[in-house]
Amino acid sequence: MKFSIKMLAFDLDETLLRSDKTISLRTDKILARCRENGIKIVCATGRGPSVDKVAPEHLIDGKISMNGAVARIDGNRVYSRPIPWQIARPLLMALEKRGLRISVEQHTNQFTNFDPNTERTATQSIGFTLADFSSLEEDADKIYIPLRSRDVAKETAYIKQHLPDSLWITVGSHEHLAQIMHRDATKANAVSALADIWGIKLSEVVAFGDDHNDIEMIRNCGIGVAVANALDEVKAVADFICDTNDNDGVAKWIEENIL
Repeated sequence: MKFSIKMLAFDLDETLLRSDKTISLRTDKILARCRENGIKIVCATGRGPSVDKVAPEHLIDGKISMNGAVARIDGNRVYSRPIPWQIARPLLMALEKRGLRISVEQHTNQFTNFDPNTERTATQSIGFTLADFSSLEEDADKIYIPLRSRDVAKETAYIKQHLPDSLWITVGSHEHLAQIMHRDATKANAVSALADIWGIKLSEVVAFGDDHNDIEMIRNCGIGVAVANALDEVKAVADFICDTNDNDGVAKWIEENIL
């Protein structure tokens, strides 16, 4: 059975990208064929500015970054749900008091109290500025905190204790990376915003993912697909399970079910 689909939304790390953070030649060709058939291609990632390094322009119609805090078409922001600085600043001060390493992403800027290049995260090698969070007076697209693996549960509990109701947190299963966003900054909301702009119904969208922050997107879109290396919680809400990210799972599923 071939599905009539007008938009594809992909998580990047551990989903569309292989473990070496590249897109295979097979996947490149499949996405190019989709675009030739008028299907919109969207990446939906927790990454910040580094998304532009791994999501090739020739394959992507829209980019959702920072877990849905920002959505762009042709480089222009069409959806944005930042954290107001009046809310961010007291939270940052509480987290810093705990001794946590913190980064605040604003547009293409990254302000930190540590050197992110010492961490094995998707934000490595991005330029950053050491900052005094007590003087923050700009809204934040996303706050992220690399957690110590031995203290993930304790540090997550501490963060949640100080988290205002207007914000939400997700902790990546691969890197123990806590990410904090505005309550409306989700991949699902950003996918819906882009679909509206293009006159596409959510029932005409396929979403692919592997981690906690993909669950709502996979559940809300017309078809949800989990890669075989996804968390069990993601597989539980998906309509289909495709092969792993290192075995061209996304490309295979598209070829078999859409093209």
